[in-house]
Amino acid sequence: MKMILTIFFLIFSLLSFSHASVVDFCVADYTFPNGPAGYSCKKPAKVTVDDFVYSALGIAGNTSNIIKAAVSPAFDAQFPGVNGLGISIARLDLAVGGVIPLHTHPGASEILVVIQGTICAGFVSSDNTVYLKTLKKGDIMVFPQGLLHFQVNGGGTPALAFVSFSSANPGLQILDFALFKSDFPTELITATTFLDAAQVKKLKGVLGGSG
Repeated sequence: MKMILTIFFLIFSLLSFSHASVVDFCVADYTFPNGPAGYSCKKPAKVTVDDFVYSALGIAGNTSNIIKAAVSPAFDAQFPGVNGLGISIARLDLAVGGVIPLHTHPGASEILVVIQGTICAGFVSSDNTVYLKTLKKGDIMVFPQGLLHFQVNGGGTPALAFVSFSSANPGLQILDFALFKSDFPTELITATTFLDAAQVKKLKGVLGGSG
């Protein structure tokens, strides 16, 4: 039995190595829809160096909005070269008073590096322990996959950071938007969060929710 398991392991390893050596990359083919495993691969003959280069993160995001912040992604939907590689990156601009509300990335862990300004960032573990820190230029913080986390401009000047993810499509759910920018019925929100109905309706009015 031990010999059979050993042979099976060796065969599996050889197949894995063979696949890795044949398929160097899987540039996204946008003529097909995105699926659970990402985009289909563009034919190698149609791949160019431009598929592996993305320049839009050099442009500041528009922070003229209710959260005074902007996230400019370079995920597989924007940057075809990262498709299938298990990595991606985004630019985070925070105006003075800007905030990225509590949110999760169900598909990836995140690491943030501050380029400019001061950012108060943190996350909440599954046992409800809060880990937060005021980060300055050059500081790095990691946010484990699936945990609620946030970023707030902690200074008097605009802040800039770049965030990378362990997935080409990390996914996103913002807690405030899920509650107050949706058609989640007010009576159910009050029952499940203990918030006052008047406050719930006010927040729905601010964020554009219904129900």
